Formats: sequence, C-alpha cells, structure tokens
Amino acid sequence: MGIKASSRFEDKLVELKAKVDDLDVVKRKLTSLGAHYMGTFRQNDVYFNVPEGRLKLREVEGSKEAELVYYERENIVGPKRSDVFIMKIQEPAVFKILLEKLLKTRAIVEKVREIYQYQGTLLASKRRYVKIHLDKVKELGMFVEFEMKTSDQTVERDRQILWNLMDELGIKPEQLERLSYVDLIS
Repeated sequence: MGIKASSRFEDKLVELKAKVDDLDVVKRKLTSLGAHYMGTFRQNDVYFNVPEGRLKLREVEGSKEAELVYYERENIVGPKRSDVFIMKIQEPAVFKILLEKLLKTRAIVEKVREIYQYQGTLLASKRRYVKIHLDKVKELGMFVEFEMKTSDQTVERDRQILWNLMDELGIKPEQLERLSYVDLIS
C-alpha cells in the first residue's frame, strides 16, 4: 500500500481574517451582495512544527482525501500576502502517522467552515473572485476570512479589493486579526 499524492502550487494569495460576534449578520450581507454559497465543511487542521512558514494536514469530515498545506504569510493586520503549496493525499491515515513520527505536532485547529464565492462589482473581471470563509473555530470563536489569488503585479490592487469588501460587510479594522488560528491556539 502506497501513499498517493498529487500537488499544485497555488499562486500568491491575499487574505484577511476578522473576529466577529455574529456570522448570521455577515451571511445576510453576503447574500445581499450576490455571493454564491459553496458548502459547509467540518475541518481538522493538524499543524506541525517547521523551521519556516506553517505546515498543516487538513482533514475534512466525509472526504477520503486530505490536503498537506505549506504556506508562508505576512503576520500583519489587514490583507496579507501568502505563498501556498498544496498536496492532495489519497491515504491520509497512513500519511498522518508518518508525519507524526517525523515532526512534532504544534496544535490541532478544529472548525466548521462555510464557504462563499464572491464575484461582485469590486472585481475587475468576472473570472476573478474572492473566497469568503465563515468559520466557527473551537476554543477561539467566530471569524470571517477572505482569500483571493493575486500576482506580484496586482497584489496592491487586490489588497484594496479586500479592504473594500471588508467595508461592504461592515467589518471594522479593530476586528482584524494578524495571526493564524494555530498562533492563536498555541
């Protein structure tokens, strides 16, 4: 029995995270903006200690696959730039045992994530979109995350798109979080 994996490098992203008191308020605003509901998923992210960046194995309830995700991201308030590498793992139980033998587990982040896709008037092209995550994170509370593919040439413009969307959803700058969930838990 082998571990089957496939990988892809996701272009650079811009992201932001905000702590909120009521996800239903955000959900109503997303609906009024025409955001498309993609689904709700229970996710467990096992983070491992690594010298640089962050490494996690994401398992989604009901899925036979997992994702090994390595990313490097700025720890700033507001839209952050990140570089992400994702490897799909077809036999996650075997792979998880191997990772746990090789690397020390840093923390486990358990969450329920509702995903929306927004292609509204803030975006220059309908082929571009913002993924919006409404997260209920065990031990931490409720958060909204925005994620958008970017490039070196468009990163500043894309940061502004996220600032504008944040404003449209009524998210205040003081709600922004600079750290990752793993940093907040561990």
